[in-house]
Parts: sequence; C-alpha cells; structure tokens
Amino acid sequence: MHIIVIGGGVVGMTTAYELNRRGHQVTVLERHGIAGNETSKGNAAQRSYGVVYPWADPAMVLKALPWIFKRDGPLKLRVPPSVETFRFVIASLRYARSPGLFGLNKRAMLRLGIHSRKRFLALEQELDLNFDGDHKGLLHLASTPEALEGYRQTHQLLNELGIASRLLTPEQVREAEPGMTGNGPLFGALSYDTDGTGDCHLFSRDLAQACESRGVSLRYNTETEDLLSDDNRVTGVVARNKDGKAETLEADAVVICAGCWSGQLTRQLGLKLPIYPVKGYSFTVPLADPEKAPVSTVHDDNYKVVSTRLGDRLRASGFVELADFNRDIPKARLATIRKSVESRFPGCADLMAAETWTGFRPMTPDGPPIIGRGPRENLFLNTGHGTFGWTLSAGSADVVAQLIDGEETSVCLDAFRPGRFAE
Repeated sequence: MHIIVIGGGVVGMTTAYELNRRGHQVTVLERHGIAGNETSKGNAAQRSYGVVYPWADPAMVLKALPWIFKRDGPLKLRVPPSVETFRFVIASLRYARSPGLFGLNKRAMLRLGIHSRKRFLALEQELDLNFDGDHKGLLHLASTPEALEGYRQTHQLLNELGIASRLLTPEQVREAEPGMTGNGPLFGALSYDTDGTGDCHLFSRDLAQACESRGVSLRYNTETEDLLSDDNRVTGVVARNKDGKAETLEADAVVICAGCWSGQLTRQLGLKLPIYPVKGYSFTVPLADPEKAPVSTVHDDNYKVVSTRLGDRLRASGFVELADFNRDIPKARLATIRKSVESRFPGCADLMAAETWTGFRPMTPDGPPIIGRGPRENLFLNTGHGTFGWTLSAGSADVVAQLIDGEETSVCLDAFRPGRFAE
C-alpha cells in the first residue's frame, strides 16, 4: 500500500520506518525543513518507559494551584487563560475525578512503554544511528521523606508489571551518580533501571535518512492543508509546498502524526481531538567537567527539573505551562532550571552559555495518546503523546503498523482509542 504519514517528528518518523519495514510505500509530509524540528527538538532527552503516567492525576489536583503561584513552581498558567486553556483544564479535572480511570490509564501507558523499549532496542540493532543514546536508567530523587514513601507504591506497581526498579538510599544515589555533589535535599530515590536517554532531534534526523535510503519519500517544507474523503475512506491529501504550490496526493491509507496540529485535520471529518499545546522549556550546554555531570537521567523532584547526559552535553528541562502557542522564553523559567542543576551538579557546565528551547507537548486531557483508527476506515491516528512522545514513539509506531496490516496489536488500545472524547 501507499501510505501517507503526516508529520515528521519522532512519532511520524518511527511510524514511517515501521511501515516501510513491512513493505509499504511511504510518503512523509513535514512542514519544517528537517525531521524532528518541533516538539522533538529540545525535549527532556529521557526515554522513561517506567515513568509514563496520565496527565489527569488525582493526586496532583490539590498541588496544582499552589504550584501556579509559587515562583519556582513547575506549573504555570497564562492569565487570563484563553477559552481553549479553560476548556482543557476543566476537561482534565473531570477525568482526574473519574473513579479508577487514572490507574487503568497508567497501566495501559506502562504496557505501551514496555513495548516501546523492546522496539527501540530492536531498532537500534537494525540501524546504525548516532544520537547519544543509551540505557543506563533514570533516578527519581526524593527531596522529602513523603516523596520517598510515595515511591514505594510506584515501586510495587513496577514490580507487578515486571519493570526493573529499586528504592535507593541517599548513599546509593551518590554511588550511582557520583557527580551529584550539590546541597539539594535528598532522602533517597526510585531507580528505573532500564530506562534510556538520547537526543530525540538527532534520532529523528538520522532515522529520516535511514528511511530515505530505504525508499521512503520525505517531503519537507510541505504543509498538509486538507483531507479529501467520501463517507468511508480518505481519498487524498491536499498539500502545499514552500513555493505556495498545492497538489493532491493519493494514498491507500493516511496516518496523522501531527502532534498539536492533528485536530485541525480531523475536525472536518467530524472527529474533535482535544489536544492542548502544553509548553515546556529546556537548555542544552557542553559539559565543562564530565565527572561533575549526570551519568544518565536525574529527575529533581524539588524543582521538577530533569537533567540528562547526552554524550559531552547536558540537557536540562522543566515546567508545564498552559499558555497556548506562545513561544516566549521568560528568563525566570531558565533561572529555575539552572537552580535545579546547580543544586545537584555544581560546576558541570557553564549554564549561562546554554542553547535554550521552548516547545509544545501535544497533551490530551486524560493523558494517554491517541492511537487507532479514525473516522474513515483508512485513516489512522498516532498523536497526542504529551510529554512522552520520545518514550512511546517506537511502541506506538509498531502497534499502528500492526493495526494497518490487520494484525492483533501487541498492546491493547482501549485506553488510546481516538473516539473516547465523544463518549
């Protein structure tokens, strides 16, 4: 079949690879000039298979309001909020209050995370990709005794699902991360032993080149404007190149992997996707002293900032901000991220010389991504991964390819079904 994949971020490129590997003719339409240049460009660099959880967390509801007003709080809200922001917040609260939903969704996302790790390991054996990737684990620090106690329940769930993890003492944390010599509060950590790291932007670019060498058609600087369809099938895609020329492309199937912009394409077919652009920030900086830097990924729960080792670089990221598509980078956000790094890994890098980034995570109000068949029999969706697009991309790409080929999917897709928001 000829399959069009809309979106050339990490989700789109892994989807294109899986479909090509199965023998399909694939065309990728990407509005940027290179792959992985939007949300995939500067994310936290962690492939956190054991950490994935739904956005609509009942335990976070009471903490959210104080966080908004705390100077270094991890949650920010643009005031006054837009209508879209208000709707997203109300929907998130409704899902958070739905009895038992968080637990069901978390288990579903963890199972997809387990599958994604398997697919990443296989993919990295199949291809020679250079993206500073590794699988040395992730540490969730506990800055309070209460945080460590909360990790015990998570540890039990991970054991139940067969995900390797350990509860560490402060001494064991410093053995695992000898560069962590800062004075930030520490009562222990939860170690996700098999989680990974990697530069998502470099991965997407390298994977795009590998796909192209295998016959995938990559059409950059191409905006997807419309889906043509009858009552049963999508018959074509209207795309416009950078010169303003529009053309109609025919396909046997279409997969939408367009992140925050996916809903613009499905709305005309009667499917509303409540994907909200949750804003995040990061900076990337060369290491001045590698021995003072993280070995892998460290999540500082004191500031809710993630620091990740990428070869000879440090990537630090944080914040969940509800500000629509505002691309401003306030100095206060970067200052908070620097505080976190300095409190854990002092002297590892010249943080004032860092390259900064902001981007939009495509978040659903309940949390799980949107994976499955759309409102036409040959339209499929693989989008709305929120903060876990890098982590879940390889797994979700594989199950979408299985679905297109009429196979039983490796992961149950009930929690990810596209039509759940109309129910």
